Amino acid sequence: MLSHDQIWEALDRLAERHELTPSGLARRAGLDPTSFNKSKRLSADGRLRWPSTESIAKVLDATGASMEQFMAFMRPDAGSGQQEGAFPQRGGSIPLLGFAQAGAGGFFDDGGFPAGQGWDVVEFPAAPAQKSGVYALEVQGESMMPLYRDGDVLIVEPGAQVRRNDRVVVRTNEGEVMAKVLLRQSPRSIELMSLNPEHPNRILELSDVAWIARIIWASQ
Repeated sequence: MLSHDQIWEALDRLAERHELTPSGLARRAGLDPTSFNKSKRLSADGRLRWPSTESIAKVLDATGASMEQFMAFMRPDAGSGQQEGAFPQRGGSIPLLGFAQAGAGGFFDDGGFPAGQGWDVVEFPAAPAQKSGVYALEVQGESMMPLYRDGDVLIVEPGAQVRRNDRVVVRTNEGEVMAKVLLRQSPRSIELMSLNPEHPNRILELSDVAWIARIIWASQ
């Protein structure tokens, strides 16, 4: 359950990301500049005051942030760049491939790490030293709507521990590459939930999976 402090902390962090004060964030969203002031977060009798869903929607629209990114700011590690949706600090460039290229073979080793030649590059907003081996995949097509659209870039981390409800990129031994949500994993199989409700969930034998990489950030 979300707490009062978490909601306000997320708004504060979003403001900091855009180099704004809470008042500046409210102003950019077309709200009263005092809407997010700390003095407005408690009523005169000490009761908690919450930002309205309409106010949050206006803030997301004004900043271009997604709801997933806003929710990421509520986690204790939101500033670390370890989870998808957070806004890590700018760093260097990393390899970039399209999903079709990722399935073609020759670009990855057995662990799902970049290998070989032919990569384009993209600027990654995190220090490369903090994320060794990360790379980017460009979404192609509409199969991952509404969460990811054609042209969105997913930053993935091979070898990272994956847990239930993580968003992951999976490559099969047959060269199929897909972005899904990990529902459950057993010693023999994994169950994946499709991001697009028009596409069915998938159950794959682990023996058919070449690698799994956790999505740690997305440009949307």
